[in-house]
Amino acid sequence: MAAFVGLCQVTLTVPGSTSLKDKRRVLRSIVDRLRQRYALAVAEVGSQDAWQRADIAFACVSGEPSRCEAILAECVRWLETRSDIELVHVETEIL
Repeated sequence: MAAFVGLCQVTLTVPGSTSLKDKRRVLRSIVDRLRQRYALAVAEVGSQDAWQRADIAFACVSGEPSRCEAILAECVRWLETRSDIELVHVETEIL
């Protein structure tokens, strides 16, 4: 039996944010949505003190690497549709 972990690290900007509170409100909605809609493990992993920048990571587990890739790609596409953020960098790997 094989298990694969899909890991995606994303750097994004929150252009409308004027405070950490603004950024956290936007990030909270992203993190909650990723957890609820895709059942992922999600965390902010960097840039915690920056007002308009965030680094988040999310992961999924599957018995097939292609399923992990599909889930992560769908999440990135969803992030790209959000008007309140801009994706700066996306890095995906299957472990």
